[in-house]
Amino acid sequence: MRRRRMGAVPQKLIGDRRINTNFQTSKDAGHGAVLEEIEGLIKVYKDGYVERLPAVPHVPCTWACEPGLTSEDVALSGSSTDSWARLHMPANPHQRLPLLVYFHGGGFCVGSPAWRCYHEFLARLAAHATCAVLSVNYRLAPEHRLPAALEDGLAALRWVKQQAAGGRCEDVGSRRARFDFGRLFLAGDSAGAVIAYHVAAAVGVEAAAAVRPACLKGVILIQPFFGGVERTWSEKNLAQAAERSALSLAASDCYWRMALPPGANQDHPWCNPLAKGAPPLEGLRLPPLLVCVSELDILRDRNLAFCKALRNAGKGVEHKTYAGVGHAFQILHNYHMSQARTNEMLIHIKAFITNIR
Repeated sequence: MRRRRMGAVPQKLIGDRRINTNFQTSKDAGHGAVLEEIEGLIKVYKDGYVERLPAVPHVPCTWACEPGLTSEDVALSGSSTDSWARLHMPANPHQRLPLLVYFHGGGFCVGSPAWRCYHEFLARLAAHATCAVLSVNYRLAPEHRLPAALEDGLAALRWVKQQAAGGRCEDVGSRRARFDFGRLFLAGDSAGAVIAYHVAAAVGVEAAAAVRPACLKGVILIQPFFGGVERTWSEKNLAQAAERSALSLAASDCYWRMALPPGANQDHPWCNPLAKGAPPLEGLRLPPLLVCVSELDILRDRNLAFCKALRNAGKGVEHKTYAGVGHAFQILHNYHMSQARTNEMLIHIKAFITNIR
């Protein structure tokens, strides 16, 4: 089991994979009471220790799952946090590829581009949509509360801008010539979708110069992990229908307690973009958005309300609802309809990327 104290975590690169080197066994823990817990994923102790459980296996970038596809780990040199990403792309593309910058889910508290479920899903997405997918590793709460993950998202976009401008890039090398930086997309699922949204909004405030010579063409939000103090119908009533889902209301509340600044509630603008005090949607310069909603997700109604608010604000948004499945079905395959609905989602994402020029 992996334990870490809030703050910087020593890491080293072994093979293709960065791992935590700050290990302790449960026998010599002595860290006091557990203050926060997501069963099977994370525990936060009274003295500040954070224990992340190995619920999902990590795989190296060499893990093969899609024919004709390459994956490699890339250092996002120049970022203040010395972050990294996993790059998935077709091995021999016949044209320059759209670049999709992706942020994984996990309530801002768990997850990694090296998680097997994300490695496989994003490799499949890259192959199906014929695009390059840059899966970003960002700092996690509660050691690094928001806005740390949002800052890392912006740093990843600045790195893309540097590559588009022809800056030195030892990690990507000649592959940079395969990217069509004029067709840049942001995407993410769950908490990663929240990062993608706020990064896109920040870029809009700075106008096109924020990413030029790259050009942000669209944003794909998969089951965005927004919240709010007032409960929606689906949050209150989908608990039983969503019992196989990756997200319960209790887990959602726990993630937000660990991720938001101390003392903030779920009407903080980083959590609830529709709350009073959040930037007015009318004033945001957003590219077209695709929002993917799951019928049995407790976030369903909140996601649909977000889409309605965007439309009322004059933004270009389309949403797709996937029947019979809940939160994170596309990576966890925890519903009998998961495979069919994942195929539908990949078709929708490919169409969204292809149709925007």
